[in-house]
Amino acid sequence: MSRGAPKAPQFMVSLFNGLFPPQYHMMPHCLYRLSWFSAFFAASLFLAAPAFAESPRPTQAHAETAIATVHLLSRYHYQAPPLDNALSSQIFDRYLKALDPARLFFLQSDINDFSWARTTLDKAILEGRLETPFLIFDRYSGRVKKMRGIIQELLSSTFDFTTDENFEPDRSEAPWAASDSELREIWRKRIKNDWLRLRLAGNDNNAIQRTLLKRYGHALDRSVKLSNDDVFQVFMNAWAGALEPHTNYLGPRAAEDFAISMKLSLVGIGAVLQERDDYVIVRELIPGGPAQRSGKVNVGDRIVSIAQGENAPMIDVTGWRTDEVVPLIRGKHNSIVVLDILPAEAMPDGAHRRVSLVRDTVRLENQAASGSIREIRDNGQLRKIGIIKLPSFYQDTDARRKSPAQFRSATRDVTRIIGEFKRDKIDALLIDLRDNAGGSLDEAISLTGLFINSGPVVIQQNSRGQTRVERINTSGTTWEGPLGVLINRASASASEIFAAAIQDYGRGIVIGADSFGKGTVQTLIDLDELERAPQRRYGELKMTIAQFFRISGGTTQLRGVTPDIALPSFIDPKSFGESSYDNALPWTRINPVEFRSAGNIASMVPTLALLHKQRVAQDKDFLQFQEKVTELKTLREQKIISLKESSRRAERDRMEIRAKMRGKKSIEPSGSGSEDMNEDEVGDDGLLASERSLSNELAAEKARKTARDVLLTESANILGDMVDLLRANSSSEIVQREKPLNP
Repeated sequence: MSRGAPKAPQFMVSLFNGLFPPQYHMMPHCLYRLSWFSAFFAASLFLAAPAFAESPRPTQAHAETAIATVHLLSRYHYQAPPLDNALSSQIFDRYLKALDPARLFFLQSDINDFSWARTTLDKAILEGRLETPFLIFDRYSGRVKKMRGIIQELLSSTFDFTTDENFEPDRSEAPWAASDSELREIWRKRIKNDWLRLRLAGNDNNAIQRTLLKRYGHALDRSVKLSNDDVFQVFMNAWAGALEPHTNYLGPRAAEDFAISMKLSLVGIGAVLQERDDYVIVRELIPGGPAQRSGKVNVGDRIVSIAQGENAPMIDVTGWRTDEVVPLIRGKHNSIVVLDILPAEAMPDGAHRRVSLVRDTVRLENQAASGSIREIRDNGQLRKIGIIKLPSFYQDTDARRKSPAQFRSATRDVTRIIGEFKRDKIDALLIDLRDNAGGSLDEAISLTGLFINSGPVVIQQNSRGQTRVERINTSGTTWEGPLGVLINRASASASEIFAAAIQDYGRGIVIGADSFGKGTVQTLIDLDELERAPQRRYGELKMTIAQFFRISGGTTQLRGVTPDIALPSFIDPKSFGESSYDNALPWTRINPVEFRSAGNIASMVPTLALLHKQRVAQDKDFLQFQEKVTELKTLREQKIISLKESSRRAERDRMEIRAKMRGKKSIEPSGSGSEDMNEDEVGDDGLLASERSLSNELAAEKARKTARDVLLTESANILGDMVDLLRANSSSEIVQREKPLNP
């Protein structure tokens, strides 16, 4: 590339008026930390194109994108600090953490060698000269390649499991290794721990060695097979993350995936893919998709090569990553893609099958709102509780622009489900927002309008302190009966706006755990659209531009929404949620707005809480769940793990005894933000998900989906109590539109 500082793209020549649409959209925040290696080498979070023989290098498009982003952030971000030496130092640290979060590759000497970059990255960004982060990546790549030989050597050695030594699983805050020998020792203990886990699961040494050689080989290969765009995206997100947690850069392919998640549709073949060994396999067929309709593609089939048409050349994709293969399978509507498949049941040298499929629009129904009815019988009384699971606040904005009367959205789907519930004569409605990371602000407001007749929903405040009240713009409600909202720590953004509004109006009861605490507003800027680029070149910038406040005056930022009735949770609030970020915006409040209460739920909460406490004290499943939460908390607090086999085996036996007393298997904590452990307990087999057989993995997933959800059951019971209280006191009203509230 040219050594001169590139000019800003045309769309940055002037400061634009009307950059933001009249209605801001709050985009789902990222529920993960930027990292390349997570504990035990989870799959990479970043997108990648097929690996290149040469080391990644910055391009002209990267320089132009960086300069454009500087202008956008400096003028429109909610409170972006100046791009100076102080911010440069933070970017430097975050970039190193993104590449090597567990501090398993860089040495302190590497950090010292690049110390000059700590206060020069700001100038590099401003001038569009991005060689420095790529040089740092080159050093990282070299360290990873060197570590491959050391790991192979360690896996060929023997381990003494009778010695008293410990393993530190979390090294994110540990000092960088001072020498190669110190780093080797860190790896020796890490490998010994993985070996011991597999050994305790009953594997012999040969099987353990094969498993770990393959595991580490794949992980190390993936960490360095990056394109120019990959490295640039990692660096850009280190910069964006230094501002505050929810400003992100999305490269061209990441932007496409984000759009799919919002409109719940794509053009492709309708197959969920997964990496296993050296193949990308078909993990699931989406009902009604081209692959399922053809009858020629089966779960477990391995994709060997792909062609863009009947007569086009086949591209061998063996050894590729899933996110490398997906773009070859997606394409234009009604176009043909040809797959060369090694059938699931075939041996590696078995006969292949060639399948031609016509790409079509695939609806992601499993990510849409869904409804079910739970019947509760108590003292001869039958109550029917309608439950709506809402994974996100989605809206097909493209379809809305083309046809405002016909477009897919969360509110429209929920309205349809409520209509079906009414025909079934439900007694109460529960909206399940667990793990709902947010989505469209429009949808949060319109969904609130299904339960509140009119009034404000949320207040926005921009960087200049100007406020704007977002109001329900429809009249009439869809459901006026008893209402509950179920949240957990992973409920964020739009979920918190909806739950807070229902709580402030007194319209329904909020149940669960404290929510995420994301009270900021993001807008998504399509850099290619502003540039009018003929093809994807620059990507998109998700930027924080305002803050949300409840109509009662307090923000949802940092503290989230506190439920009226709390339920136990596996999620650790210290490591997951807004308060876990080191640079989150603080909690604050502004003047409330006037609104009229829609009910008097607060007066019922003490009675509902007492009934809940009495019931769960007799509920064996709920008590077991609480016990598992306590066990996991204890495990989390262990900063070091013994590598002595007798100690680990004794601890495993103790857990087995406790599990047998519950009539279940032992617990293996996932450490994720989900509540899956309340549905399925599995013993620690020492394997990663991709190392287990596909049939076993799918069976376990099915078991989790069909197992009893104790939190959902108890939430429905609480709604049942509410129905009983209202029936006993017919003078109580859920909807009271004319009662003013003076906050």
